Amino acid sequence: MRQIDYIVIHTTDTPLTSSVENIINYWRDVNGWIDPGYHFLVKSNGEVVDLHPIELVSNGVYGFNQNSIHISYIGGRNGVDDRTCEQKIALIKKLVELKRLFPNAQILGHRDFPGVKKTCPNFDAITEYNWI
Repeated sequence: MRQIDYIVIHTTDTPLTSSVENIINYWRDVNGWIDPGYHFLVKSNGEVVDLHPIELVSNGVYGFNQNSIHISYIGGRNGVDDRTCEQKIALIKKLVELKRLFPNAQILGHRDFPGVKKTCPNFDAITEYNWI
């Protein structure tokens, strides 16, 4: 298993109704990525979709992927935190699970990394999840 220093929260910057397939197709067809942007994707109903094994690197934060696990909620269009209650609960459950596996990993939002100029995940992940 690789060393995990960060568990990173993201938003897809899409409508809440976006499908997992459309998001994956965007990464492949527009970004040219072979691997997905996240390890987990949280749908608006709270279902957590496993996209990529955590043993492998994904494309979440440029320069920090080797030691990170990436989780995104579907939504967040135009810089708005529109997480549903189901997504909030699912994110907490997944974060608790991952912190049990990687107790020293820091939970951050994408925006909390050096040089990042976006608001992703459109809320303060450090403050919201500092109790986990």
